[in-house]
This record gives sequence, C-alpha cells and structure tokens, in this order.
Amino acid sequence: MEMEQGRALAEQMLELGRAARKAASGLAHVPAVEKNMALHEMATAIRAASADIQSANAADLEIARKAGRPDAFIDRLTLTEARIEAMAHGLEDIADLPDPVGETIASWVQPNGLEIWRVRVPLGVIGMIYESRPNVTADAGGLCLKSGNAVILRGGSEAVHTNRAIHAALVRGLGEAGLDPNVIQLVQTTDRDAVGMMLAGLDGAIDVIIPRGGKSLVARVQNEARVPVFAHLDGNCHVYVHASADPDMARDITVNAKMRRTGICGAAETLLVDEVCASTHLGPLIEALIADGCEVRGDAMAQETDARVKPATEDDWATEYLDAIIAVKTVSSLDAAIAHIGKYGSHHTDAIIADDLKAAQRFLREVDSAIVLHNASTQFADGGQFGMGAEIGIATGRFHARGPVGVEQLTTFKYCVYGNGQVRPV
Repeated sequence: MEMEQGRALAEQMLELGRAARKAASGLAHVPAVEKNMALHEMATAIRAASADIQSANAADLEIARKAGRPDAFIDRLTLTEARIEAMAHGLEDIADLPDPVGETIASWVQPNGLEIWRVRVPLGVIGMIYESRPNVTADAGGLCLKSGNAVILRGGSEAVHTNRAIHAALVRGLGEAGLDPNVIQLVQTTDRDAVGMMLAGLDGAIDVIIPRGGKSLVARVQNEARVPVFAHLDGNCHVYVHASADPDMARDITVNAKMRRTGICGAAETLLVDEVCASTHLGPLIEALIADGCEVRGDAMAQETDARVKPATEDDWATEYLDAIIAVKTVSSLDAAIAHIGKYGSHHTDAIIADDLKAAQRFLREVDSAIVLHNASTQFADGGQFGMGAEIGIATGRFHARGPVGVEQLTTFKYCVYGNGQVRPV
C-alpha cells in the first residue's frame, strides 16, 4: 500500500512539473499588459475571498494553538483583514513595477559588425518551499507571474487550509484574465516526500528552488537540492551604535529593529554599543528595550548598567531568536564591531547608527552582508521597502541574486546577436 501511495505521489508531482514547464513556456511570451491585468484580477479575487481566507486561517490557528506553538509563530501564521488587504495591494504594486522580461541590459557592436544584445528572460519554473507565512502564497505567485515564471508552491502543513484558500483565489484571478492556471500551482498534499521530489527537480522541470522558513527547512533544502537555491539560513542581524550616534536616534532605531516584528528575518538579534558612548547610551537603550517587553541578555558592562540584564553566553551572539530577546555587547571600536559581525553574523542585514559619515561608509563597505544600513532600522530588509514590490525572499549567497529577491532577480539573460552575413575566419 505504501509503495502504491509513493508511486501515486511521484506521478502527481511529476505531472505538476510537466504542467508548470508547459505553462512557463507560454507565459514567457505573454505581454506585460496581460500579466498586469492578471495581477489586478488576482488582487480582486483575494479581496472577494477575504471571508473564506480568514475562515481557513482560523482553522489553521486553532490547530497551531492546540499544538502549543509560540507567539512569534502564531503571529507569522495569522492573517487579519488588514494583512489580507496588504496581500491584495501587494499584487497591485507588483503590477505597477516595470516588466523585466525583454529588457535590454546591455548592447554593443563588434568590429566585424555583429550587434550583440544582452536581454532579460525568465528563469523558467520556480519551486517555492515555505513555512508559516501564508502571505507568501500570494507574494510568490505574483512575483513569478510578473517575471514570466511558472511557480510550484509547497507551503507548510501548519498553513495548509489558508494556503489552499489563497491559491484558489489566485487561480480565479488567472482565469478571469485568460491565463493558464498552471502558471501558479500549489502542492495540495502535506506529505513531506513531496519536498524531496521538488528538491530533486521533478525530472528537470524545476529551474531554481527558493526556501522560506525556519533554519531546519532551509538547511535541508541547501543540503539536498539538485537544482540551484536562493536562500538564507539565518537572520542574525546586528545594530551597532557608534560613538558618534545620536542617543535618541539610537534608541528609536534599536527598539524598532528589535520589536516592530520580532519573528521576521530582518529583526535585530544583537545590539553592539561602542564603549566610548556606553556611559551615555547603553542605559537608555536597555531601559527602552525592557520597557517595550524585550528580554535583554548582555555582557558584564550591560549587566552592570542594568540589574535586569541576564548574563549572555557565547551561544547568544550567534542566535537568531525570532522572539522578544536581544543580546547586548559593548565593543571597543568600529574594528571590533565589524569583527564581531564577521564572526557571528549571517550575512543578512546589519546596521550602524552614527553621525560620523566616514565611519558609516567604512561599515557599509566592510561588513559582508546582503543588506547594510546607515541610521535606519534593520526591519527595512524587505523588497517592498526597497521599492521592488513584494519580495519572494532574501538571498545571502553570492550566486545570481543577493538581498531581496524581486522580479528582476527572478530573471536571467540571453544574448541576441544580429549579423548581416558574417562568417568566422579560419
């Protein structure tokens, strides 16, 4: 029986791959106006299905609460009416973006008269594997559509009812626009074997995998994938308060970076404070964090500054809490801050608060992270905040895409060469 079920699942997944490949071939040549129309229809369908989506989400939330899931997890899973409206608005924002497909990146003429054009084209079929956040269903579907890619979505079992409701709305929108519904497919089963089949590429159907979720999921994808992966493993983000930092700005940015939403990958997990300004800045920073409900774990100086600070261990400097907890350390200099981030950071997002522009420029130049900020919260690590529309994820590697992965990052390019009879000499 198990063998038969395995064969049935394998055939089901291969069929998804075949359908996605066929849909991608057609979508690659769909004009921008038709893709934009589909995005608007999808947004309309999301709004019309708001009650159904909330009902499905309530079922998932009930299961999650009975399972004792932590508050940060519940927050990521929850879809309010405002968040559903944000999903719909996000699709409309994607429609407003320039269409990357067919864009000429560069062109030149060789001495022999050959005209060479480097032109953007879709990647093909995207495999999206994600957890907790059901809004990813709409974000990924919209971004892949705009960039001319078909997508196979495999959400986590914890959001299965919500994902199905959102996907059904997206398919209705595609139908209203006259596009192939197979450009956005959802893996309906919660069988974990389906993930392994996607990582194997579905017999060559999938061109790239994008995971979005916890460390164990991303690690599995990176270890097992037979196709290229855009991903980040950790979001161990830092805020460094330089000696020249304005104290009020440092307080406001630090609290926002940590506490606005603690469960997102751009939330600050470690606060570094320069020893030169520790006597004036450290106490108010700790006080503001604790007043906002944050647990502070710190080094000796942080503990001496405020008795409520718990001792930090070596593990704390490398921990992505995704919760209302922050590690606080004093550092002797800008060099020490950069070195600490280099040792414990995850190459995701790091910020410096400083009035000294030269120090800030050096920090931005030398910290090897996908996103580095000066006098701004790490919570801006988001494609939408970069003006890129909804993002499909953050990439911390150096292959193809880095930072927010938006429509442009979901394309590759080809060379179109125009001649007038040239032949290559012997």
